[in-house]
Amino acid sequence: MKPLKKIYCRTFQTILKFAIPFLPYRKPKILGSVKAIPDVLKKKKCSSVLIVTDKGISELGLLHRMKQALSEHNISYAIYDDTVANPTTVNVYEAVKLYQEHNCNAIIGFGGGSSIDCAKAVGVKIVKPDVPLATMKGILKVHKKLPLLIAVPTTAGTGSETTIAAVITDAVTRHKYAINDFPLTPRYAVLDPKVTLSLPPFITATTGMDALTHAVEAYIGNSTTPGTRKNALMAVQLIFDNLEKAYDDGSNLDARRNMLKASYYAGCAFTKSYVGYIHAVAHSLGGAYNIPHGLANAILLPFVLEAYGESIYPKLASLAQAAGIAEEDTLVEEAAHRFIDAIKDMKKKFGIGDTVAEIMESDIPRLAHYADKEANPLYPVPVLMDAGELEQFYYILMAQTDY
Repeated sequence: MKPLKKIYCRTFQTILKFAIPFLPYRKPKILGSVKAIPDVLKKKKCSSVLIVTDKGISELGLLHRMKQALSEHNISYAIYDDTVANPTTVNVYEAVKLYQEHNCNAIIGFGGGSSIDCAKAVGVKIVKPDVPLATMKGILKVHKKLPLLIAVPTTAGTGSETTIAAVITDAVTRHKYAINDFPLTPRYAVLDPKVTLSLPPFITATTGMDALTHAVEAYIGNSTTPGTRKNALMAVQLIFDNLEKAYDDGSNLDARRNMLKASYYAGCAFTKSYVGYIHAVAHSLGGAYNIPHGLANAILLPFVLEAYGESIYPKLASLAQAAGIAEEDTLVEEAAHRFIDAIKDMKKKFGIGDTVAEIMESDIPRLAHYADKEANPLYPVPVLMDAGELEQFYYILMAQTDY
């Protein structure tokens, strides 16, 4: 990266870091079961709710307990279940139309990060109907309070139930972008392990590694706070203690509950401390090729950590201690390598490869440009890279390459 751009990025990040204590971050209130939702809706005088989810959730019957609870309390609902992985602007506009047709006054995002992000974007369009979504990408462009928003994560990984961000893909250009503003944080997050029980092992793994990526990128970045460091370490400990258990035995309620907690803690960490180039590159892959976000993060994670090099060894050593794979007296470099190797072992255990077959070499400059534009200057990464330097990761991930 050119020196002037480096100075600009680091100055921007430093100013933002000093502003963190004064910004209106908030955490959602936690509910332990979907059966608690009707009481919240009644308290907030909401009589009709839009449920934003996907076809898989509907077909698995995961909505049944919540629908029954809503019906028992005479709360009407409409269901939008056409959300796709990497939700598009079409999804958002269709859901907004349904919200309006049914005179809804609250929104429930029920599912993985895609459904919750779509629900957030629906809320944005409800309060800013005349503003195109694309013009609100970036930070602090919403400004208005959204309708009551409740998030019910069915995967333990995205952390979207805690964050100020909604990631949307333009249905025409396939460009993936984030809308970031404080009103997008859900008012309530329902951490109900029962809705995660039917999650297939591979999705359990990739979403769990998504949470791990959130915690790691938040921890190794330059904008941490004592609170975000504590949250990241707690998330890493919970993930290393529980992800394999949840993968091997999907009916293990304790492991499922702990993974929801891990995802929540990781979400709290990266909401304030941000992520890094793993996410930026993963978002570009999701937009271009519809690669699930958690899978893209999982594939990329060890490669980007290795590229950062020894600059992050002390922080990786602390993460290794939290993961239970290093002691305080373990040499820093050895502990750091143990942590990266443990991630590689996780990938093998879960059947996650090292390549993305869809990548076309002709696409790489454009994808790297998108990643550069997303990450710089916002993400306080430990080592700055421009688009040209980010191209290395796409070549590493190509199924057939001489790189």
